[in-house]
Amino acid sequence: MLKFPLSACLAGAALILPAISPAMAQSIPEGVTAYQVEAEFEDVRFDLENAIVNRGLVIDYVSHIGDMLNRTAKDVGGEKQIYMQAQSMLFCSADLSRKAMEADAINIAYCPYAVFVFEQPDTPGTVTVGYRNLAETGSETSKAAIANVNALLDGLAREAAGQ
Repeated sequence: MLKFPLSACLAGAALILPAISPAMAQSIPEGVTAYQVEAEFEDVRFDLENAIVNRGLVIDYVSHIGDMLNRTAKDVGGEKQIYMQAQSMLFCSADLSRKAMEADAINIAYCPYAVFVFEQPDTPGTVTVGYRNLAETGSETSKAAIANVNALLDGLAREAAGQ
């Protein structure tokens, strides 16, 4: 199983990680961290679900983004299949959420937390898993609390990608 990270924070990622297509490395928006793995989508999705549940967290909602886009493509003039499969899992951590919101009530904006997983038709067998980085702003206490949430999200994505 080949595994490699993708991150907008890595300057020249296409050069550092030649197994990543330059288009994919350049398309990761700032503030998003993603990892790719050569594996079956369902295996990576299951590993992501287990990474969440095994930490004692509850998945509140699974958004079947790929299914929705495929189902509505004709209705909205969609001309191409974007994903073979794509999901986003939403969850919260009572401990981390409380610390973040006690530090600054506006941190409610980040809850629930989300991680995503997808496979595209032009790269079958390559699955991308990742998350949106939460902005570490405000007081030092708030920055530290959000950094802990980002660490959790990164740990989940890395685990699902087998890293």
